[in-house]
Parts: sequence; C-alpha cells; structure tokens
Amino acid sequence: MYPQHREREQPLFSARAHVFQIDPATKRNWIPASKHAVTVSFFYDANRSVYRIISVGGTKAIINSTITPNMTFTKTSQKFGQWADSRANTVYGLGFATEQQLQQFSERFKEVKEAARLAREKSQEKFELTNPALNIAAPQDLSEDRQSPPLLCVNGPGEDKLFRSQSADIELSSEKERIKKMLSEGSICEMNLEAELFTLQDSNAKLVTALQEANASVEQWKKQLAAYQEETERLRDQVAELEAHGTRQGGSDTVKDELTQSLEELEALLKAKDEEIHILQSKKSDLRELEQEREEAVRRLQELEARNSELEQRVQSVEQTLTSSLEERARADGEVQRLIEVLDVKIFDLNNLRQSLAKLIDK
Repeated sequence: MYPQHREREQPLFSARAHVFQIDPATKRNWIPASKHAVTVSFFYDANRSVYRIISVGGTKAIINSTITPNMTFTKTSQKFGQWADSRANTVYGLGFATEQQLQQFSERFKEVKEAARLAREKSQEKFELTNPALNIAAPQDLSEDRQSPPLLCVNGPGEDKLFRSQSADIELSSEKERIKKMLSEGSICEMNLEAELFTLQDSNAKLVTALQEANASVEQWKKQLAAYQEETERLRDQVAELEAHGTRQGGSDTVKDELTQSLEELEALLKAKDEEIHILQSKKSDLRELEQEREEAVRRLQELEARNSELEQRVQSVEQTLTSSLEERARADGEVQRLIEVLDVKIFDLNNLRQSLAKLIDK
C-alpha cells in the first residue's frame, strides 16, 4: 500500500530520528515506535495536493501523518520535538541526534504547513468558482440576523443583573481557556519528563555496566600483579641462595642464568601489567565524570518534577476558582430568574390597571 502511494508522491526532505508515539491509554507516557533511528520524510501528493510525513520501518509504516494548516511542531527539548495528529488520534515524538537536525526539521515543518495552507485555500477557491450557488444564502442569513428584534428589554434592576450574568459568562469562558492552556503546559512538561527519564535510564544502564566491567578488570589485574610480585620475590630469594652456595654446587651458573632470565621476563611482564593498570585507572576516572554527568541529569529531572507538581497545584487552585465562579453564576442566574418573575407579575398588574382605567374612562 505505502510503496504505491510513494511512487506518485515527491520526496521533499528526509531526516533520521528515533520515533515515539503517545500511550493511548494514559496519554502521558511515550512508547518507542522504532528500536533504532529511522528515516522520516516529507512527501507531496500532486494528485491530491496533500503533504504528508511518512516513516517506514521494514514493511510497516511507523508514521503516516497528513499535514494540516492547524498543526504545530513543538520543540520540547534540545533534541526532541512532537506534533499532534487529530486524524490519527495520536501524538508523534521525534528524538534527533543533534540540535541542528531538530532545527532543520522544525523549519521544514513550518514551510510545509504554510504550503498546505496555500494549497487548501486554492482548492477552496476552485470549489467556490465551480459551485457559485453555494454562496447565495449567506447575505440573507446575515441580514436576517441583523434585522431580528430583541426578545425583551425592561429598564430597572433586572437589566443590571442581566449585564452581570453576561460578564460572568465572559469571565467563565476566559477562565476555562486559561485552565486548558495550563493543562496543556502540564502535559507537555510531563511528556518532556518521560522522554528525559527514558534517556537517563538508558545512560544509567550503560554507565553501571561500564563501571562493573572496569571494577572487575581492575580487581583481576590487582590479583595478577600480587601473584607476579610474589613470584618475583621468590625468584630473587632463589637467586640470592644460589649465589651464596655457588662455589659448592656444580652447574649452578647455568641455573643462575636461567633464573636471571626468568626474573627479567617477569619484571618486563610486571611493567606491562603496571601500564595496563594505569590505563584502567584513567578509564575509571572518565567513568567517574560520566557518573557526575548522570547525577546532574538526575538533579535536573528532580527539578522538572518539582515544577510539574507546582503546575498541578496551580491547576487545582484554578479549578477551585472555577467552581466558585460556577456557584456565583448559579446564584446570579437564580436572582435574575426571580427578578424576571417579579417583573412579569408587575407587568400583569399594570395591564389589569390599564384595562380598569380604560373601562372607567369609557363610563
């Protein structure tokens, strides 16, 4: 299916990145869609005038997202970005190797989104030109709306209450928009935390493995070094003993030469092992620096979690404010309803009085 589409589509831009999708159950956690970096490309379908982002892993399409003018690509960190696809009902995330690649992808996304907007406007204009009868009813509807009379307007205390109710509706809608904005910021922050936590866990596992291997190697070389030192001391004692008894034992010169040669070989081997131990110790210092970087990343993660908790507290306080606003609005609506009922009674009484006065005048 996808290769046939791609034959008629023109590739515009390609980049390699790790692909993630939002967890449909929690809408917070990231799920890796690829085990390694894959190619993510922009395509243009000339027959349908549609721009799409496509990424294929093996024989399976990982990303098949149609770009619309209301889409937005958000850079949530130095190497990570995301966008929401309402048609696919998911959120895609891309992790790049460098910040420059992320910047290039973001700029190309903006360009393609603008091109999609222009293509949609051209298609709408073409459709309106081919179907002119669809725009006839619009002016009449507008004129009817403008000429429609108001329902009722009564001067008095009720008019002030109605105005207060309308202003309360406006404040309530603005409060809802602010809450939605804060909730979206909180979800983006949580997504960033999940992505950074995933990266930190991977780095932490690599560091722990490297430290364990280095420690095991150092311990092994230390044991070998101790064994070589003991062997060297033993051979030195044998050489000294042979030198002391060299005059009384025949053939001791040959044994002494062999032992001296063995001692020299062991000393050379000992120097080589010392150099290897120094190299391992230098590598261990590099691992300590990596451990410090990991601790710094953990500290940053804790700060982000604290910020996320602060945002949650702010959202809770805003929800409480919204609840109190709703209660106040309900009270205002009840008061307005009561005033309308009183006004209806007064109008009915005035009507009866007018009819009575008219009868008296007739008499």
